Amino acid sequence: MTVTKYRIVSADESTIHDEPHIEESRIPVRQLHALVEEAGNRPDHIADRYELDVGEVYEALAYYHRNPEEMEQIEARHTRAATEAAQQSSVTPHE
Repeated sequence: MTVTKYRIVSADESTIHDEPHIEESRIPVRQLHALVEEAGNRPDHIADRYELDVGEVYEALAYYHRNPEEMEQIEARHTRAATEAAQQSSVTPHE
């Protein structure tokens, strides 16, 4: 019987911006979710692009959906950081 070892590092154990990512990579779960489910890319194309196994991409997507509160907190943290950065910027966007 083969035992599957999951390769997602949780936010609590992560050294990459305190968010879950694929072990031995710098690719966050949130980024893979955005590339596949928000941007509409195929999981196999993303796997090839980032030199991952397609199963790792699906594993990241499963983690994202199994941990909605954690992912919402991470997304809120990124939104706050982007807002703060925009407010501190000396560059005014043209409208």
